[in-house]
This record gives sequence, C-alpha cells and structure tokens, in this order.
Amino acid sequence: MKEYKKQIIITSVITILPMLAGILLWGRMPDKVAVHWGMDNVANGWAGKATAVFGMPVFLLAVQLICVFVTLNDPKKQNVGPKLLKLIFWFIPIISWVCCGTIYMTAVGIKVNVGLWANLLIGIFFAALGNYMPKGKQSYTVGMKLPWTLNSAENWNRTSRFTGKLWIAGGICFLLNAFLQIGKLIFPLLILLVLIPAIYSYTLYKKGI
Repeated sequence: MKEYKKQIIITSVITILPMLAGILLWGRMPDKVAVHWGMDNVANGWAGKATAVFGMPVFLLAVQLICVFVTLNDPKKQNVGPKLLKLIFWFIPIISWVCCGTIYMTAVGIKVNVGLWANLLIGIFFAALGNYMPKGKQSYTVGMKLPWTLNSAENWNRTSRFTGKLWIAGGICFLLNAFLQIGKLIFPLLILLVLIPAIYSYTLYKKGI
C-alpha cells in the first residue's frame, strides 16, 4: 500500500474535485437536480442539490478506495498487471467527472446527450479492459473470478483470452451505439458480456480444463 500512497492521494483528490465545480455553480442550480436518465435521455431520477454536489463525489470516493484497497490486498496482487492496475486507479475518477459534469451541466440548462456519453464511457472501458485482460494472471479481484478459473490456470488463461476478444467487440458495439442510440441494446449486451464468458469457462471445466 505504501508504494501506491501518492497515486491513491492523487486519484482520490481528482475523484472529489467535482465538488469544487458544484460549489462554484451552486447559485445557478435549482434545489433539486436530475441525477438519473432513462434510455430515452429523459431525466427520471432527482436529488437535492447538496446530495448531487457533495454526496455523489463522496460516494464515488468510497467506491474508489474500496476497489483500490481490495485490489492491493489481493493475495495474488503480483498477478495484476501494471496497466490493469492503472485502469482500476483511474476508472472511478473519470466516472466522477463525467457523472458530476453531466449533472451540473443539465442543472444549469446545458443540454447533454446522456446516451452518447454513457455508451462512449462503457465502450472505452470494455475495450480497454478487454485489451489488458488476457495479459493478467489468476487474481481474486481482477478478471473472470469464477470457481473454475481460480481452480485452473489453464481455464483462467483460456477464459481471459476469450473474454478479452469478446469485450473488445462489445466495446466497439457500445461505441457504435453512442451514435445509433439504441436504448434497448445496453442492458442485454452487458448481460451477454458477463454471461457468455462464464458459460465458456464452465464448458472448459466440464472438459477437464
């Protein structure tokens, strides 16, 4: 943990930094602001201004610290590659800026295409994770953590290679959907990107791998 102290501090500060933007825009925002949108880009969830400005960054900071703590205390942390570790450190700070930025801009009357940004963010995440996943070895925190992959290095490696290719393809689908805006595609695709690798891994296990 000590060797990552500087990186933890930097990413934590960046995660809660949107609070400053919220404070600066405080007077321009209504008492209740939109914090959730449906697939049609119409707001369907609301929260108090204080919750949006302070609660959201603090919640994301808690998620960030939990993810980092769990990963750095993984008994097999030496198997988590540096690029995957960097992705873990920086994903939540980026999410914080995108989410809070969307909330603030919408609150002050700036129209934001939420579907576009959501698909772009998800697409980039899956494409990046898919690219790095095959390079990672067995781990309890990063990768397809299933009973069969953790029991067999060969199952882990094959599943990781398969999942990597699938997630890159899925990431490309999300990037394309950022412009196609097919709202009903998002959740089924997310389920398939998780379910298919699990089935593939189990099939390998039944074959004795």
